[in-house]
Amino acid sequence: MGNRRRVVERRKTRPAVLGGTIAVVVVGAGFGAYALFGGGASADDRAATSASADQKHIKTGPLSATEVKTAAQGFLTSWQQGKVTKAAAVTNDSAAATTLLTGYTKDAHITDVTLTEGTRSGDTVPFSVKGTVSYKGTTKPVAYDSSLTVVRNKADGKPLVDWRPSIVHPDLKDGDTLVTGESGTPPVKAYDRDGGELTTAKYPSLGPVLDGLREKYGKIAGGKAGVELRVVRGKESQKAKLSDKTLLELSKGTPGKVDTTLSPTLQAAAEQQVAKKAKSSVVVMRPSTGEILAAANNSHTFNVAFQGSLAPGSTMKVVTSTMLFEKDLVHPNDSHPCPKTYKMAGWTFHNDDNSEIKKGTFKLAFGASCNNAFINFAPKLSNSDLTKEAQQVYGLGLNNWAIGVPSFDGSVPVQSGAQMGASLIGQGGVRMNPLNMASVSATVASGTFHQPYLVSPSVDHRTLAKAARTMSSTTQAELKDVMHYTAMYGTAAQAMAGMSGEYGAKTGSAEVDGQKKPNGWFTAYKGDLAAAGVVQAGGHGGDTAGPIVAALLKMGG
Repeated sequence: MGNRRRVVERRKTRPAVLGGTIAVVVVGAGFGAYALFGGGASADDRAATSASADQKHIKTGPLSATEVKTAAQGFLTSWQQGKVTKAAAVTNDSAAATTLLTGYTKDAHITDVTLTEGTRSGDTVPFSVKGTVSYKGTTKPVAYDSSLTVVRNKADGKPLVDWRPSIVHPDLKDGDTLVTGESGTPPVKAYDRDGGELTTAKYPSLGPVLDGLREKYGKIAGGKAGVELRVVRGKESQKAKLSDKTLLELSKGTPGKVDTTLSPTLQAAAEQQVAKKAKSSVVVMRPSTGEILAAANNSHTFNVAFQGSLAPGSTMKVVTSTMLFEKDLVHPNDSHPCPKTYKMAGWTFHNDDNSEIKKGTFKLAFGASCNNAFINFAPKLSNSDLTKEAQQVYGLGLNNWAIGVPSFDGSVPVQSGAQMGASLIGQGGVRMNPLNMASVSATVASGTFHQPYLVSPSVDHRTLAKAARTMSSTTQAELKDVMHYTAMYGTAAQAMAGMSGEYGAKTGSAEVDGQKKPNGWFTAYKGDLAAAGVVQAGGHGGDTAGPIVAALLKMGG
């Protein structure tokens, strides 16, 4: 029969034995034997047995301290030694880790890295980073703190570092990179309205604002670029309107000069106020001009005051009321009940604390912030009515504000059914920030929308946004009536106590999925000042954001 070649199956399990005879796989005439003995149910049973055996070795459950420590040390040691591929292999996204860790040396020019592990907390391991940044003969040390988290890989049960760009540097987000080189944008020195220099030492929360000013005006302010280590933002960060950030200056450039509208007195006070409340932000502006006088955030990493995108809750009722008054659907002293519940498109809406107003005026419902007194107008409205009101009278949601630094201009999308009803009370798809809501109160105070701005448009000859139309003097008077009532006798009364002159306010509480407490909002005006603030996960606006806003309004300006 000539030479026969034996085909050996590569496997760890022993060959099948049938009746004491080992099944042999042969070519040609022996194929029938392969079909009989090598396939069918017996093969399936072996595969299942093998898979079952493999599964038994996949470890599950919480990570042990040893597993966390081993994975963390493996990653940190390899990174420190410059073994990028080996370090990336200990993560759950080796491709992304390889790219960023390679760029750490190649693009950021950071060498002589020392990584020192801190005290583990559960599955998270903090560590410190020390290194040297070198570029064209200029060298500077760099040091910062970071952390990593170890997770169990579902596929094989191995402990791996859960990859995040922030491991490499806490300011990095997905798509961002670290780069050392001649900055494309010269530095700037920013000044307040009185000529004082604005620095993060004086005003800690102005970091993102100063970064934005440099990005916008660095090339036209007369400065000269230096050499720096900086975060260059990727597409996702750019969508979020985050600016590039300087981490270390190797050689200083010559800064240009940018004047702003900020009031040193109000800015300092705003910083003090937000320092008292976690996750708080506030903006103060001048209604007659649109000048931004103060902007502060408890967090110094992201500018919620200008760029936040949060449901504004009942502060949106100022815009809703404007629409209702203009449509002649209701007026402040009209009798208008606020039922305990209101059903719409399968949803049941409730008031705060399940309250109700059986007999009362619309002004009373506004002052008490009774939700269903607004939602029950939904059947008389078109889906686009609130969107048009916000855009045409308040200049919101058109993405055309040019304040001098990145900002989010609010969003009031056209919605239908229950979502449309929710929008009337600042929930649903409505999104705002303190800048937007300060502008709402400013528009009520002046009767006309003036786009907020931080840098005078004369500096770069940019065009400020305009509103398509102006509310009537009658509507303005009605809005001032209900807002003053709220500040005197309603949900804003405690915060606004002791106020004098012409003033008004509106509180808000916005429910957020997963939060035990709502975001607290407050918007108000006094004379030629308007302000708004938010305290995320803080509770009712009158108790949280209210004291911050009221304290600043009482200062005047």
